[in-house]
Amino acid sequence: MELKAKLLDEPAVSRALIRISHEIVERNKGVDDVVLVGIKSRGIPLAKRIRDIIFQAYGADIMVGELDISLYRDDLTENDGPVVKSLSLDVSVTGKKVILVDDVMFTGRTVRAAIEAILKHGRAAAIQLAVLIDRGHRELPLRPDYVGKNVPTSKNEVVSVNFPPYDDHIGVDIYEL
Repeated sequence: MELKAKLLDEPAVSRALIRISHEIVERNKGVDDVVLVGIKSRGIPLAKRIRDIIFQAYGADIMVGELDISLYRDDLTENDGPVVKSLSLDVSVTGKKVILVDDVMFTGRTVRAAIEAILKHGRAAAIQLAVLIDRGHRELPLRPDYVGKNVPTSKNEVVSVNFPPYDDHIGVDIYEL
């Protein structure tokens, strides 16, 4: 793969996450019944960063869960059926506003699998989606509620979100296949 462009540097990622955090608080009229669920892998540290921003700005502590759907996606498990690899939540989602957090939204299949996993664990009052990058090419009628940046891409491009602890720096790059 060849680097095509650097989309966001660390300050730009930070600004996007701050904006998303404030939008979450405004849209939900606070965060009393809000639970953040990060989708593995980079959605987890993004969800934790959003939680930290909201705590610093509003003094509200939000529960952060972790969801691994790598074995749940229908395009990866055609014969065995969907299986949740893991969902780590220390609180029931029933009656809560669950905000799924992911790094990149592409076809929508990961989000659909995440929604199905959440629904198996309780009846949420609402499920919302926050993504750092929305690159289009949806195969399902899903749309994020909170977006850091819309990036029109071709199917020959790969969007790479870099975020600790998985990477040594914070930023978003686009590569040509």
